[in-house]
Amino acid sequence: MNTIQAQNINLIIKGENTKANKVIDSIGYQKTFSNYKNLHSELNTVQLKLQQAGYLESQLQFETKKNDSTYTASFRINKNFYTIYIYYDKTVLSRAILEGITERVHSDYFITNIQKSANVLEQINAMLIAKGQPFSSLKLTQLKKKNATSLQANLTISNHNKRKIDSIIIKGYKKFPRSYLKHFLDLTQNTPFDLNNIKEKTQMLQVLRFANQTKSPEVLFTEDSTSLYLYIEKTKSNTFDGFLGFSTNDNSNTLEFNGYLNLNLTNNLNYGETFKLIYKSNAQEQKTFQANISIPYLFSSPMGTELSLNIFKKDSSFTTINQSADLFYQIHKNQKIFTGVNSIQSNNTDQSMQSSSIKDYKVTFYNLKYELIKRQYNNIFFPTHFLLNAKVGIGTRKLSDSREKQTVFELKTHKIFNLNPRNSFYMELCTAGINSNEYLSNELLRFGGINSIRGFEEQGLIASFYSVLNTEYRYTLNPNIYVHSIIDVAYFENELLNIKEKLFGFGLGIGLITKAGVLSLNYAVGKSENQNFKLSNSKIHISLNANF
Repeated sequence: MNTIQAQNINLIIKGENTKANKVIDSIGYQKTFSNYKNLHSELNTVQLKLQQAGYLESQLQFETKKNDSTYTASFRINKNFYTIYIYYDKTVLSRAILEGITERVHSDYFITNIQKSANVLEQINAMLIAKGQPFSSLKLTQLKKKNATSLQANLTISNHNKRKIDSIIIKGYKKFPRSYLKHFLDLTQNTPFDLNNIKEKTQMLQVLRFANQTKSPEVLFTEDSTSLYLYIEKTKSNTFDGFLGFSTNDNSNTLEFNGYLNLNLTNNLNYGETFKLIYKSNAQEQKTFQANISIPYLFSSPMGTELSLNIFKKDSSFTTINQSADLFYQIHKNQKIFTGVNSIQSNNTDQSMQSSSIKDYKVTFYNLKYELIKRQYNNIFFPTHFLLNAKVGIGTRKLSDSREKQTVFELKTHKIFNLNPRNSFYMELCTAGINSNEYLSNELLRFGGINSIRGFEEQGLIASFYSVLNTEYRYTLNPNIYVHSIIDVAYFENELLNIKEKLFGFGLGIGLITKAGVLSLNYAVGKSENQNFKLSNSKIHISLNANF
């Protein structure tokens, strides 16, 4: 059998002098070809590379076939131009876009290195696409010499009309509350089309408890409209939280139990609303019932409302009913300002014991509150990165025989310092107080327990003023388990009993994700400033936050 083997063609390119040869060698070229068509195509590529390197007057002088397998070409590269002055229309291209790409920008032109000019034009085009001009195209026209080392040209931009979002189509969760598009994501019809900005805004969907973005947004362009497609799924957002606490009664030396139940229903009506129901009972015969409802974006506006009811019963001593109604305005997707009224009524339920410190009273506070929340994406353990909640209220307490001006205040803030993916440090500060000339036992503030200073009874501490600092060093063993330290410090004052005291809580904790939800276990020992550590004062707190 006979075979025919094709002969390769070799290419040699030379310049007009030694300098030209070095330039040609520096840009490189293919030297072996299977046919003459590919060889001539490579010569055109070499000339284009020379022009991009600033040798715009380079010319192919001649092509010579040296023999059957070798082809020689000669280029005259001529003068090298280093910079190019590109003039632009400032009504079409803003100076701000150019200043983000190159440094030498003037009112009607910018200067760039010729070798970088193609990359600069690509960046400008990408910026125009992101700013709502997806079909823009750029080219340099009227190219000519400016001086011995520079060129000048006009930048022509075609199809530069800006696009706006004409419709927003939600795929998946079709009943997603549209008010969240407008006020939370800041996406509406007639919003200027900016792809990068849209992607950044839709990332905020990841912080919503009731919805999740399944994939990046997509855009459909037609000749006269722009449609934005969002891919959203409804997620399980209802939670049931409870914990069981163990402690030892100092008097009877017997084991006692305490705990609470916390039901949180979110977005069941597809308005983004939340409903919370809390019931607490502890070994000191204290019972708390609390109901709260929050409805955002009333009538598709940035305003919303919060209503709450709190009933507290202290054994057979007294009962306090606290009702509040707030109206809030969202000034930013992370910030709200509240104003409202808070009505409190407390009654002495043990008529057999007439105490000067427990009396029937009524008080109405007019409140102002500010809230700032910054969340972390896709973090089931620690969803809130930073929180600031400040509240102040002014009112008048009414007794049967007197009236008293009062002021209440509360500040709560926390922050997570992420040291690396596994290690973080958490700090929380909670300060609250009531200012009055005279105090009643049944109006004082109560704190302590798993959500306050750990190592103490739930709401077992009474104060006219208190400040609690919680700290945790957290180490994530894997995505489903983390451990943490507990170091809590508190200071409180009780003007009624003339007490000023410091408290400390130390311990360890663990959190893990189970099939039922997030399970937390804390062990803490509490002590006062002048008290020794006693293991009998330790508290074990167990809580389970289950989604459904």
